[in-house]
Amino acid sequence: MKRRSFFKFGLASAIISVLKPNSLVAMSQDDFSPSYRIQGPIVVSTWSHGIEANEGAWTVLDNAGKSIDAVEAGVMVTEVDITNRSVGIGGRPDRDGHVTLDACIMDENARCGAVGCIEGILHPISVARAVMERTQHVMLVGEGARSFALREGFETAKTPLKEVKKDWKEWKKEHKDEFKKPTINNENHDTIGMLAMDEFGNISGSCTTSGWAYKLHGRIGDSPIIGAGLFVDNEVGAACATGLGEAIIRIAGSHTVVELMRQGHHPQAACKMAVERIIAKHENLEGLQCGFLAINTKGQVGAYSVYNGFNYAVKRNDKKSDLVEAPFNREW
Repeated sequence: MKRRSFFKFGLASAIISVLKPNSLVAMSQDDFSPSYRIQGPIVVSTWSHGIEANEGAWTVLDNAGKSIDAVEAGVMVTEVDITNRSVGIGGRPDRDGHVTLDACIMDENARCGAVGCIEGILHPISVARAVMERTQHVMLVGEGARSFALREGFETAKTPLKEVKKDWKEWKKEHKDEFKKPTINNENHDTIGMLAMDEFGNISGSCTTSGWAYKLHGRIGDSPIIGAGLFVDNEVGAACATGLGEAIIRIAGSHTVVELMRQGHHPQAACKMAVERIIAKHENLEGLQCGFLAINTKGQVGAYSVYNGFNYAVKRNDKKSDLVEAPFNREW
């Protein structure tokens, strides 16, 4: 695809930024003509930790880099954030004390790779990309994924962190054999999903997590599953998910959002319709938080969640990312 001309779109972008200071996040389906394309690049990611992750992605995008490189570099920032308890080496363990990591990545050519339930690897997102580029497979899990990572020379990490292990031991004493659904909100969530469009108009996505805190050992949620936690179609757009993975898997959530955009729905509307589908399939919505974030080929962005509290970060220029509260169906 040829590089888009700044002179063709620069004035329109400037006008929009004046009229709508919060840019993409405040736009409705009627804000653009069908042929309008926002000047790239752009990167969006879930939750407040997406602000720092977007900066990591921007180091690639701002230098005419590819979206696939950007979405890998971006979430790597979160994977090594030792203060983050839901992603990477700082993540909380499962019931047995193991920090198991999941990740997936997908590029503009529908190539994809994933790892699930991998332990002791610093950057599972990079291992997922290696699965995509160096094997004939899409997903490796458990000890097989770890062995592959070690053979390929990926850096290891010791988990859980000392303070995380201490918290786990205290939790274990209090809960014993109790198994409880988590409350997923700003303080306790389980994913960073990232979508980026480079200046050539190509879209890629990534997703990485340590998953549900104190989950059953071996549990894998939606995050590493292509079509559930992440899906990219360069002809349409891309979507990623966050929240209770079991519910997202049941409707192939991110694929559903992309297919709704294919039917002509704005990303915001597509995310809303996917959330409504989840709601319709569950009699008990107590604690069932799920959210979707999407971007289409016009550069339009949308998000929606079951409950309030889901936010996402948007960056499309040299300014700091905007942190945006997603619309929602109901309040906690």
